[in-house]
Amino acid sequence: MTSTDTPAIPLTQLGVVLTDRGSRYAVTGAPVTSRGQVDQVLADLKQDRSYAKATHNTWAALLPTGGLKADDGESGAGMVILRMLEREGLRDHIIIVTRWYGGKKLGGDRFRRVQDAVRAYLEHRAG
Repeated sequence: MTSTDTPAIPLTQLGVVLTDRGSRYAVTGAPVTSRGQVDQVLADLKQDRSYAKATHNTWAALLPTGGLKADDGESGAGMVILRMLEREGLRDHIIIVTRWYGGKKLGGDRFRRVQDAVRAYLEHRAG
């Protein structure tokens, strides 16, 4: 939760950008420069009950101190996001890919869906 003496960090939420076999994927991003800000963004996102109840909120951030990532149960997905941030040169930023599980395992396709969601966010930022 954001306290009154901590300025709010603006979130860019694209909402659900794709679906695959019932699973829905959303993407969110924000400027961050510290682990504390990463935690604040995640807490702010989860103020929305649907994001708090999502199956996975996988994220990565490139901070001045280096890269951080978390899979949130979607093994390997945080690294996918981190590599895309590095390739894009997008520093001081967090990207969160949210998945609501649709009942069918996606296998390796889940990494392609994470990439698709991150690409949608990067295109939105560039556009």
